Amino acid sequence: MKVILLEDVKPHGKKGDIVDVSDGYARNVLFKKKQGVEATPANINNLKLQNQHANKVAAENLAAAEALAEEMKEWLVETAIKSGEGGRTFGSVSSKEIATAVKAQYGKDIDKKKIQIDGAINSLGVHEVKVKLHQKVTATLRVHVSEK
Repeated sequence: MKVILLEDVKPHGKKGDIVDVSDGYARNVLFKKKQGVEATPANINNLKLQNQHANKVAAENLAAAEALAEEMKEWLVETAIKSGEGGRTFGSVSSKEIATAVKAQYGKDIDKKKIQIDGAINSLGVHEVKVKLHQKVTATLRVHVSEK
């Protein structure tokens, strides 16, 4: 029996695959656990429509990430850190502080987990930080660290 998988089934395939399984396995396991549906022409058509929609959404997300990356090239995010004599700092600037500063200064939400800091930002001045906006898009954000 041909079955369209609704989720990943380890020995048979991934979500959206059309696989050939025995009738008993399809009825007793895949259908009962709602892991698959019979591959009728209507269900195959629905699968094609879902794939087209998913591809369209993925393309829109990629375009939005690329546009945001272009916009971020112009940005200079201002943050402040406590420092002592000789410009020595107490602590460092975290990705959470950078995300909060971006939200306050530019009104854009950036997930702190997507901000990639090489080493630690524990000196005053301008630093470049990478932000992974999408699987294929990485932007560079300039962060200006000043004294509190």
